[in-house]
Amino acid sequence: MCLAVPGKVLSIEEREGTRMASVDFGGVVKEVCLEYLPDLEVGEYTIVHVGFALQRLDEESARRTLALFEGLGLLEEEFGDQWEIAARAAGADEPGAGPGAEEARA
Repeated sequence: MCLAVPGKVLSIEEREGTRMASVDFGGVVKEVCLEYLPDLEVGEYTIVHVGFALQRLDEESARRTLALFEGLGLLEEEFGDQWEIAARAAGADEPGAGPGAEEARA
């Protein structure tokens, strides 16, 4: 699933004629293209989808949305190590896997 995720602009630079920003998504920092929001500034919040800043967002809305996404596990799904997530999901399908499985084997 690809979410539009709010993040805070940490820094901005121009690379080969394109404005790019380092954006913090609740502890995960990614590079984002600012071509759709050329006047976005450091310290502002934005909604990002597939690597593009699409809309400016106020800080309170951004924080509430990030907290909601984190509580639902969506930040890990969006930004986590996909191999690790898949391995955990596969392990949960095996007989004897899941909460308490380690204690049961001991």
